[in-house]
Amino acid sequence: MGFKRIAVFCGARKGNHPQYELAAQALGRYLADNHIELVYGGGNVGLMGTIADAMLARHGKVIGVIPNFLMEREVAHLGLTQLIQVETMHERKATIAKLVDGFIAMPGGIGTLDELCEMWTWSQLKLHQKPLGLLNTAGYFDQLVAFLDQVVAHGFMPQASRNQLQVADDCQQLLDLMRHSNKKLTSI
Repeated sequence: MGFKRIAVFCGARKGNHPQYELAAQALGRYLADNHIELVYGGGNVGLMGTIADAMLARHGKVIGVIPNFLMEREVAHLGLTQLIQVETMHERKATIAKLVDGFIAMPGGIGTLDELCEMWTWSQLKLHQKPLGLLNTAGYFDQLVAFLDQVVAHGFMPQASRNQLQVADDCQQLLDLMRHSNKKLTSI
């Protein structure tokens, strides 16, 4: 199964390693070149703006979902294919989840982790069967991956749940892993 739309969760800042921005550009180009639409938080700042701009430069379709209070702060990307305004952060995540075939988290902060964890929790609760991926640029998520393995080792998560999250440092490899994972998820 191919992907029609992928959600990407990433930072509203660019971080302090040049690889983060390069990875956002590469993922945006890859998605656009493979006719996969981007659904994201709708911002024009940080890695969010970077990936959206990379997609748009390749004539990719970009859908942003942004709460009204962020519109008022003028951080919305106004050049998107479509910008959906919602009331709350929760409504933003729920709307994104309905629109996509899978989720990728790139480097970012607490908001990025919140989005990833909620989508992963929803998957464990069988609210969706969509693959999840971490784009582990420059080893950004190494300690998180080690922690998640520790969670399994200490008996707080079954290995099958841990296996729902695919990890790679290359966008093409990550999407390939997610496609393979999706076949397993839909055959359950």
